Amino acid sequence: MKNNILVLGGKGKTGRRVVRILKEKGHNVRVGSRSENPAFDWEKPETWGPALEGMDGVYITFQPDLAVPGALEAIEALAKEAGRQGVKKLVLLSGKGEREAELCEQAVMNSGLDYTIVRASWFSQNYSESFFLEPIQHGFVALPMADTKVPYVDAEDIAAVAVEALLDAKHNGEIYELTGSRFLTFREVIAEISKTVERNIVFTPVSLPAYTKMLREYGLDDDYVWLINYLFSEVLDNPDNQVITKDVEKVLGRKPKDFSEFVKETAATGIWSQTVAS
Repeated sequence: MKNNILVLGGKGKTGRRVVRILKEKGHNVRVGSRSENPAFDWEKPETWGPALEGMDGVYITFQPDLAVPGALEAIEALAKEAGRQGVKKLVLLSGKGEREAELCEQAVMNSGLDYTIVRASWFSQNYSESFFLEPIQHGFVALPMADTKVPYVDAEDIAAVAVEALLDAKHNGEIYELTGSRFLTFREVIAEISKTVERNIVFTPVSLPAYTKMLREYGLDDDYVWLINYLFSEVLDNPDNQVITKDVEKVLGRKPKDFSEFVKETAATGIWSQTVAS
């Protein structure tokens, strides 16, 4: 049986993987993006109805993060519109250890629709597709909280869990907390990448105020700097994030992809060997 699935953020780290897996399984996929037709724009609620029309399920990712002001109101309104459009199932990508994200989860859980919540630890792909990539290419990575341990989870595993949740009713009402199988510090991550690509990538620990000052001097906007500060100060060393779970294995029947495997695969693409001018 083919399902009609709307994937919000369908060009993002997990969204594009969800799109790929669903298409490989033969389902009808609508990418939720401002550049698609029908378009979907979080800042234009009038676009939501046409994008949701005829959909059986929705994979929800919110940019830049569920913690930012306005996210809760947007998720509440989207869930209501989904109900009006006859959507049966919502799968929300959430973050582990984020109080604001849990409020957004409640909005989905109280929507009256079937749902699954996917709480993910920090992505391995933060080092290959996000804000840590350019410093690695520069060969100089400066980060606060250098020895905080993180159980990185691969975006492929997150997407695979999300697809299972979208397609199988046995996941209705579940909250899955996705982590990798071991902890790594920033210092250890950069050392492993450096060794694998055979480049000298220098890691320097800095204070959080110094780091946010550096981001501002780099020209990043205040909202982004606020979010990074929030993630480091409120989320990263939250006790909820100092836990390794078995939920990837529970849903997929296999162990999560190890960070070393991610590093080897990414190194083979050459992206970390592309040096950029300082």
